[in-house]
Amino acid sequence: MFGEYSLGELGSILVMQGFAGLILFSVFLLMALGLAIIFGQMGVINMAHGEFMILGAYMTYLCSHLFEAYLPSLYGGYFFAAMIIAFLAAGALGLLVEWALVRRLYARPLDTLLATWGLSLIMQQAFRSTFGAREVGVELPQWMMGSLNVTGSIEVQINGLFVMGLTLLITAAVAVLLFKSKWGLQVRAVVANRTMSGAVGIDTRRIDRLTFGLGCGIAGVAGSAFTMIGSTGPTAGQLYIVDTFLVVVFGGAQSLLGTVASALSISQSQSALEFFLTGSMAKVLTLLMVIGLLMLRPQGLFVLKVRR
Repeated sequence: MFGEYSLGELGSILVMQGFAGLILFSVFLLMALGLAIIFGQMGVINMAHGEFMILGAYMTYLCSHLFEAYLPSLYGGYFFAAMIIAFLAAGALGLLVEWALVRRLYARPLDTLLATWGLSLIMQQAFRSTFGAREVGVELPQWMMGSLNVTGSIEVQINGLFVMGLTLLITAAVAVLLFKSKWGLQVRAVVANRTMSGAVGIDTRRIDRLTFGLGCGIAGVAGSAFTMIGSTGPTAGQLYIVDTFLVVVFGGAQSLLGTVASALSISQSQSALEFFLTGSMAKVLTLLMVIGLLMLRPQGLFVLKVRR
């Protein structure tokens, strides 16, 4: 497998695949951040999380066409407006779903799995009826086109660098919200002890609703980022939902640091293996590695320490 490459070629290949892995890491992390918040606090298995991502992607697609048709002089900055619209659209739908469906199914994880799976099918059909069955893509602004030459044999894509920068900013913002704000303090209190949190005056239902909306909104931003590196279709979200759950479980459902570490390790191993093997074999080997590590450490890479 490695014999046909020189050491220099192997080094260049590993660097290029490492960069591709960082782009995959960005999508995994943006998806997993929202899912980890929802699953870690509420215990809700949201199988429609991928569809919230695709909702954000379609909002970005619509925004790009609106800017192209009515504001062509501002087209270079359409993505920033699209990202805000994607967050608001996915977050608002998340608030509605929590109020109409999820709040009735707390403490019933199997029911939430089945209900949100049905919701994902409904959303897929709605996307198919509205936008068609074919995949669609957005035209990148001129400043996001092309690549940067690191060396003679190594290039990095500018849009990939932008997605990674966006991921770092959103991760930092989520960390500040969780650890430096009053809302984050209430969230961590509910995770630690829901009954006691309610007893001291925290509105746990309101916290759950806002948390679900925030998690879905982050998934919408992940959809915006996804349009920068791939095309969008009605069922594209299902391609990432299994990997996202894998990231959350492997990292520890209630740990932000665990989510970051898990997304990085899974994306890098999968990206490196895909070059030398087929994509399916890369996923199989990555899954076997994660299963083996979870057998040794079932709680995940990081676990939130709570006094019982």
